[in-house]
Amino acid sequence: MPVALTWNYKMLTLLPMTTNRTIKDALYEQVARIAKASASPKRLELIELLGQSPKTVEALALQAGISAKLVSAHLKELKSARLVEAERQGKYIIYRLASAEVGQLWVTLRVLAEDRLFELQDALRQLSAATHEWVGNSREELLNKAKSGEVIVIDVRPSEEYAVGHVPFARSMPLAELKNRLAELPKDRPVIAYCRGPFCLMSSDAVRLLRDQGIDALQMREGVVEWNS
Repeated sequence: MPVALTWNYKMLTLLPMTTNRTIKDALYEQVARIAKASASPKRLELIELLGQSPKTVEALALQAGISAKLVSAHLKELKSARLVEAERQGKYIIYRLASAEVGQLWVTLRVLAEDRLFELQDALRQLSAATHEWVGNSREELLNKAKSGEVIVIDVRPSEEYAVGHVPFARSMPLAELKNRLAELPKDRPVIAYCRGPFCLMSSDAVRLLRDQGIDALQMREGVVEWNS
């Protein structure tokens, strides 16, 4: 008698002759759907972007540097694995991560890659060499300094991302506005800039701009997703 296996997404129903091996294969196959859906550089970038705030296909295309058609194809794969969700708002379809755990999955993969891949370590060293990185003993130290005004923390992501979530005591100063808002920043205290995480270059651009203007600026590698993980 052939072995039969059926799924209903909530419960595995096994017919009497199903073997343990078949059960295990089926379980691993379902988990592999997550790995397959995320096994693309651009899909990982889309997960990182959606970890900042819900976005339209058009916004994702602009920020990821690919066509809207290609973004839609990647989102279809992510949605099929239930990593993202979609909601229509007027004439737009808004995409968001299915849960905070999806963002944490990206952070876990990135941290593992940084630990195991020498090529990535070298690329990050080159990136860090061009910036001035904030080095503190703990997040609590940074929060205490920001709360007391000893340092100024700025979020240089777009304002809509800041509105969804940000590091405590951080000010919203999008990179596109930073040059025109320099007067809002003191020159007698360090300014710490952050954006979407270690792979985001907006904060390093902000640090260079601020230092060119005589402001002691530092880059925080962590973004909001890392901060909340």
